[in-house]
Amino acid sequence: MAKDWNTAQRPNGSGLRKISGKKKSGVGRDYYDYNLLAAVILLTCFGLVMLYSTSAYEASVNYEGNSTYFFTRQAVISIVCFGALLFFSQFDYHFYARFSYYIYLISIVLLIATKFIGREVNGAKRWIYFGPISFQPAELAKLAVIMFLPCVIIQIGNHMRGWKAPVIVLGIGGFAALCTYVFTQNLSTAIIIAGITAVLIFIVHPKTVPFVIAVAIIAVAAGLVVWMVASTAATGGSFRLRRILVWLDPEAYSSEGGYQVMQGLYAIGSGGFFGKGLGNSAQKLGAVPEAQNDMIFAIICEELGVFGAAMIILLFVFLLYRLFFIAQNAPDLLGSLIASGIFVHIALQVILNIAVVINLIPTTGITLPFVSYGGTSIVFLMAEMTLALSISKQIEFR
Repeated sequence: MAKDWNTAQRPNGSGLRKISGKKKSGVGRDYYDYNLLAAVILLTCFGLVMLYSTSAYEASVNYEGNSTYFFTRQAVISIVCFGALLFFSQFDYHFYARFSYYIYLISIVLLIATKFIGREVNGAKRWIYFGPISFQPAELAKLAVIMFLPCVIIQIGNHMRGWKAPVIVLGIGGFAALCTYVFTQNLSTAIIIAGITAVLIFIVHPKTVPFVIAVAIIAVAAGLVVWMVASTAATGGSFRLRRILVWLDPEAYSSEGGYQVMQGLYAIGSGGFFGKGLGNSAQKLGAVPEAQNDMIFAIICEELGVFGAAMIILLFVFLLYRLFFIAQNAPDLLGSLIASGIFVHIALQVILNIAVVINLIPTTGITLPFVSYGGTSIVFLMAEMTLALSISKQIEFR
């Protein structure tokens, strides 16, 4: 991708203008978004506290009394990744963009390889093991799309105003989403990748009507699927159809997965406004299986109540606000699109996770960023924050 991204265009109130990526002398030269850094630190620390509280019982049962098993692994990975974040965020993000094509190709190859050499865990083959280290290629695919699609859009330039160029970009992002779904059976991550692709195209495309029509068609199609599943009420078929049945009536389908949903709702309801107190959850003692993963928000509500849930949501809102600020003030269109992609990823993942926990949508297996257990997730979340901080370092205020 031979492109001088240092002179890429970025939008402002009057249209498109050229902005050099080179720093000029002035106030903006030493800018660094410490607010975003603080949000990452607070979310990571909060996540580690809740991870220990949530996983201590299960770790003691399954790992010979080692109640800190999950906490220690997550803490070590978080500390190492945070150190890497501080170091690599000092470099210009244009340097990282040069490797985006290769990162995209590697992610596709690894997604395909998962089908053949991946190890099945909890009924899903989504992990590749390198000795004691497990790796989830779908997480790399999200980062690859966030980095590569902005580079493609910059390369295409003003042709994005038509329909052929957006279709090309949609095809690149859609191919990554399709590989994620086909080769790892990870529908939720495929949806997130597709969402990132759609929003990036929406940002650079001048017309809004096609996107409104597309959203309407998707909403109608989703409604028809739910209606068909509800009307047939068949427990056979794919597990995703059964998930819709569970979502519609978790009590009637408790043996199909509704038990976990109901226990999560019990945890939320029993927490009240201030919760039972940190460490005092009853539902984490086996009622909610692997509560340290995608159901950790339910335990937060049980132990810290509505107040604690509101605090964690506000932290995410603040993190998203800083990403929005960086996207708005990035020195060029490349930086703006990368920051926007990160924004969309975090926003979608938080919304989907919380929506699943409170049973607004069917179970998807989406984790809560920085809070849920998962080494691969932390690595690539920190990589995204590294890019965002690198972009912020190039911001100039006039």
